[in-house]
Amino acid sequence: MRKILLTIVLIFNIIIMGCSTIRHTRSRSTEFGIASWYGSQFANHATASGESYLPHLLTAAHPTLPFNTSVKVTNLENNESVIVRINDRGPFIKGRIIDLSYEAAKRIHIIDKGIS
Repeated sequence: MRKILLTIVLIFNIIIMGCSTIRHTRSRSTEFGIASWYGSQFANHATASGESYLPHLLTAAHPTLPFNTSVKVTNLENNESVIVRINDRGPFIKGRIIDLSYEAAKRIHIIDKGIS
C-alpha cells in the first residue's frame, strides 16, 4: 500500500546524465515537497519504464523527470539522504512530488511517518 508523509520535506538534487558514454550533461535543481512510497504489494508490477518494481532497489516515480535520472532525496527532519533512479511515473495526487521504493523510504527513515 502506498504511504504518504504528512510532515516531511524533501530536497532534490537532480543529476541528469546524458546518453553518450563520452560526454555527460549535469543539471541541478531543488524541489521541496511531500513524498509517498510504494509498498511490497506492487512488487513485480510493471513500471512506466517497462521494468518491474522491486521494493529492495533504490528507485522512484516522478511525474516529469526522464527515466534513469539520479535524484538525491533528503529527509529534512533527520538530514538522511538516499540517491534513487527514476523508473516510473507518479505520484498522481496533488501536493506529492515523488514516490519512493520501500528500500529508499526505509533508508531515510520515513516508513513509519505515513498513513495508509
